[in-house]
Amino acid sequence: MRVQLARVDAVLVQALIAAALSFAHLHDVASAAGQDGWKAWAYPVSVDLLLVAAWRRLRSGDAKAAGWCWFVIALTASLGANVATAGLLDLEQVPAWLRILVAGWPAVAFLGGTLLVHSVPTAVDDAVDQEDAAELTPEASATPPALTPSPAPAAVSVPVALVEHARKVAAEHRTRTGTPIDTPTLRARLGVPVPMAEAIAAHL
Repeated sequence: MRVQLARVDAVLVQALIAAALSFAHLHDVASAAGQDGWKAWAYPVSVDLLLVAAWRRLRSGDAKAAGWCWFVIALTASLGANVATAGLLDLEQVPAWLRILVAGWPAVAFLGGTLLVHSVPTAVDDAVDQEDAAELTPEASATPPALTPSPAPAAVSVPVALVEHARKVAAEHRTRTGTPIDTPTLRARLGVPVPMAEAIAAHL
């Protein structure tokens, strides 16, 4: 257990030393290229963040080509700064091309970070679209339940004697008016409810 902890601690210390040295070299190159004050300190942070974003994309297994592309760009910027501070370049007389590269780095880093963060695999997009389509399907598309027909009204039983009486009333009405008797008049003459009057009229 102690051996494992010692190995972890050694790796962590080595990583911290390498990060600190690389950070300092990037700062020195940016400062020598005319980026003074807080801007010189922002350049190492930008390079390291782009390295981390590209590494996370490589670890996720999605869009590995883009991940490798921006990882190499960030690694080149970091490695180039380390080499530049080794005495190969005169930091007192920085060439124009290096000033151009340092000045253009923020735009490159912003583009790379945006593409790495917002590039979503097509398969995920398709899955999300299918889920949204399933949630947005209107309930009205389902087959509506069949409507139960309302029962037909029960037939009214009419006594035979009442039918005979109604025929006499109807005959008298025809003789007197010359027209067949209607249901409202028949109902009024017999004094029966509307369903009963309609049933009697059907027998006439």
